[in-house]
Amino acid sequence: MLAKKYALANAIQFDGSASADRVLGKIMAEDPNLRESASDALRIVELIVKEINDLDLETQKREIEKIAPELLVRKKQKKIATFPELPQAKKGEVVTRFPPEPNGYLHIGHAKAAIISREYAKRYGGKFILRFDDTNPEKEGEYYQPQKEDLKWLGIDWDEEYCTSSNLEKHYKLAEKLIKEGNAYVCCCSPEEIKSSRFNRKPCKCRKNSIEKNLAKWSELFYMPEGKAVLRLKADLESPNTAMRDPTLFRLIDAPHPIQGKKYRCWPTYDFAGAVEDSLSGVTHAFRTKEYELRDEVYYYLLDKLNLRKPLLIEYSRLSLKGMPVSKRIIKNLIDERKVAGWDDPRVPTLRGLRRRGIQPNAIHQFVLSLGISKVESEITFDQLEAINRKNLDPVSKRLYFIPNPTRLIIHGVSPRETELRLHPQFDLGKRSLKVGRVFYISKQDVNQLEIGEKIRLKELYNVEIKKITEKEVWGDYEGEKLLPKIKKIQWVPENYAELEVICPKEIFVDGAYNQDSLKTLTGYVEKEIENIKSDEIVQFERFGFCRIEKNGKLRAFFCG
Repeated sequence: MLAKKYALANAIQFDGSASADRVLGKIMAEDPNLRESASDALRIVELIVKEINDLDLETQKREIEKIAPELLVRKKQKKIATFPELPQAKKGEVVTRFPPEPNGYLHIGHAKAAIISREYAKRYGGKFILRFDDTNPEKEGEYYQPQKEDLKWLGIDWDEEYCTSSNLEKHYKLAEKLIKEGNAYVCCCSPEEIKSSRFNRKPCKCRKNSIEKNLAKWSELFYMPEGKAVLRLKADLESPNTAMRDPTLFRLIDAPHPIQGKKYRCWPTYDFAGAVEDSLSGVTHAFRTKEYELRDEVYYYLLDKLNLRKPLLIEYSRLSLKGMPVSKRIIKNLIDERKVAGWDDPRVPTLRGLRRRGIQPNAIHQFVLSLGISKVESEITFDQLEAINRKNLDPVSKRLYFIPNPTRLIIHGVSPRETELRLHPQFDLGKRSLKVGRVFYISKQDVNQLEIGEKIRLKELYNVEIKKITEKEVWGDYEGEKLLPKIKKIQWVPENYAELEVICPKEIFVDGAYNQDSLKTLTGYVEKEIENIKSDEIVQFERFGFCRIEKNGKLRAFFCG
């Protein structure tokens, strides 16, 4: 029943033709135990797929309504959510920001943050700021321009751009203000001592120093060795919120900065820089993931002590994708361990990886909008994004025939001809011309389902009666042009074909462990029309799926759903 359910769903999705490989993937995702008997499962699936593909589309729909109506209902009822109205928002006065740290390529989690902030600024006719939070020279790199390129590809523009590192002199003056008013102190304790005093809710010896002594130490701080001292906020050591127990505001870092070089050594932490920059830049609504929720109290406490305007903080849940690492640290480890090829590997959810995979910017926008800004944690499956992407690609993608694991088909009783096929069954995307003779190539999967004496139809061409099947070839006789009822339709490519490699990315992690089979490569033959397809264009290989074409010294395609 499981195989039949997914075979029907897959057939309906692809105009009446299910694929055994895709159906098997769905089944194994639901019941991983079947992986141990994958070959047996595939044989059963192939039989069921053959049975389903022999039905017309309307019959397939009636059958799925009987055994799995939720698959149809979900497809029909799914709607793109809209973001709720912003509290305390006034038309023309809303200011939002996207503050990436320039220490790597942007991923889909960054896309969610940028889209949320840009969407609200646009909705209220306000301003959207791109601010590079580059206050940790040990981690910052030459990613300013690549991150802007990623945002531009995503369709995100901004009204103002600047770097936090350009405002350090302002930060120093505000830090001095805190010290003068008794709200901050220079701490020369070791990291272990600081950790212990915060854990035990007890003040360290430095907390008792006078304002005069702290001002003197603040002046000395800029020349002390790295790690010798920090500036801490004098907050509430008794607070149940550990973030409020005198957090560090400034620390010494000797690493050169990609923009400032060695001009500065004393750098603000996220607690200080984030709050101060949001206030000084005019941000009215600051969005951030709920992992920072405990730090909200520090944010507002600090701005109160500095007598600065307070933006409204709005938290939302992090974007978590099943089996895919939405973390620069994890992705970097995978690259360092050579488990993925780089930041643009189609298995990783960086914007460059998604782009290479063939995921379109408008699909990412719609995907983020569908998630909304709820604080409820949930693990999203990548096929939700793929489904949106397919829907957007369907009316604009040319159709071609691709034959994986090709087997030669030789037909008697036909003369060479030239045939014209539409590039899309519904929309006018043009036509392609194919020269055909006696020799064709069909997939091994289709061959395995053929029987001697069976009549099949070479899709959009003519009928063939199967006469002989060997390991390497199939022989048949020409059986006319008229479309016969319930005849099996088979894809083909003529003898004049192009070889193609299709890269099929899958989940990197399965049950928390690295998936050794996360990248599958299929080889096969494709129509010569592929030579007229531009690099980076998306096509649909019928009964296979949408693929992004790449022509970078070598012709290959990346499966995107």
